Amino acid sequence: VQLQACGGGLVQAGCSLRLSCAASGRTFRTYGMGWFRQTPGKEREFVAAISWSGGTTFYADSVKGRFTISRDNAKVTVYLQMNSLQPEDTAAYYCAAAHRRMSIYSDNYDYWGQGTEVTVSS
Repeated sequence: VQLQACGGGLVQAGCSLRLSCAASGRTFRTYGMGWFRQTPGKEREFVAAISWSGGTTFYADSVKGRFTISRDNAKVTVYLQMNSLQPEDTAAYYCAAAHRRMSIYSDNYDYWGQGTEVTVSS
């Protein structure tokens, strides 16, 4: 599975962005998907995850109520809608795929996309 993330950018606090992660391969629907983020000098941080069916989602407390993860298996794409962005959300955001599981732990993911930068100014 190859993953291509996009949609990052520079926005002001309070604004919204939607990240997309397009996957290759016919087995996308068997992978749980996750979004993580990382800032320089810090470990990669879990943001959100969604099961392979899309029926179950899980969020980090820091983004709960502001971010929404979703997937379209027909388009082999997972999304992260980010509302009410704050400067502390500034990071490189990564999408990841885990075969037949969803997890908050980065070690459980099998494939990673390249990062897409999100910068939120105050």
